[in-house]
Amino acid sequence: MVDFAACPDEAVRAAEAVCGPIVLTEITDRRGSAVWKAVGPTGSVAIKAGYGEGAEITAREGAVLDQLPGYSVITGRYDSGVWYVTPWLLGPSTWELFKPVRHGDGGHEQAFSGAVDLCLAVADLHAAGWVHGDLQPAHCIHTDRGARLLDLAWAWSPGFPPSSVFQGGITHLLAPELAAAVESGVRPVLTTTASDVYALAGTLWTCVTGRWPLDYDSAGIGPDVGPGTRRAAIASGEIPLRAAEPRPDFQAVLRPVLREPARSRPGAAELAAVLKQL
Repeated sequence: MVDFAACPDEAVRAAEAVCGPIVLTEITDRRGSAVWKAVGPTGSVAIKAGYGEGAEITAREGAVLDQLPGYSVITGRYDSGVWYVTPWLLGPSTWELFKPVRHGDGGHEQAFSGAVDLCLAVADLHAAGWVHGDLQPAHCIHTDRGARLLDLAWAWSPGFPPSSVFQGGITHLLAPELAAAVESGVRPVLTTTASDVYALAGTLWTCVTGRWPLDYDSAGIGPDVGPGTRRAAIASGEIPLRAAEPRPDFQAVLRPVLREPARSRPGAAELAAVLKQL
């Protein structure tokens, strides 16, 4: 078993300045990025530390959070890398919110309302001039104050250029034009509001079905193919969507978003308006 990274002393002191004496809970530690929940008598925060290959990515995310309206962050460096502290977001992720729906246990109204909130959070980000670049089922938390987006390391705006090391985010939610851009070798890869909306629709499809949207099996793409081969196939736009429709009304809204070319996709606010009718 791989040891969890040590939480930087500097980050602990920054968290205690906000929360008082803290108790740390290990959350995740992968690809050079570790996260803890820090709970104290006056509040809770998230501590994220980037080390090795994750150091500059974590530094970039901290810089993004520092510029976004509605976000609060304290950043710093330590011997092994970079850390930041930000308020802990209390609530389920979109993936967790849809769990009863996936299991046939109801919860449709709450889940569909959360889907609208997610779309509106993305719309607000776009209206502020930013592109997220890596929307996924776990990258939004539904708090009692609304939906809040997470994992903004790859976000960019006209005043904050895209990263030259970005490889497109999770392959299964890549818009075809974004997959083609990654495979072209041109850097930096430029994510767009349209590619965000594709990933947004793909995220919601995954949340309601429990499966990635594209039917790789019917396209003859096995689980062992490399990411480059998979991206090239996605770029063709010819992989069909999965046939399973546990919620046909919900998926009928998402299906055209995942099939239309980038220029024809609705904006995130338009998608929210259509989903709200459900």
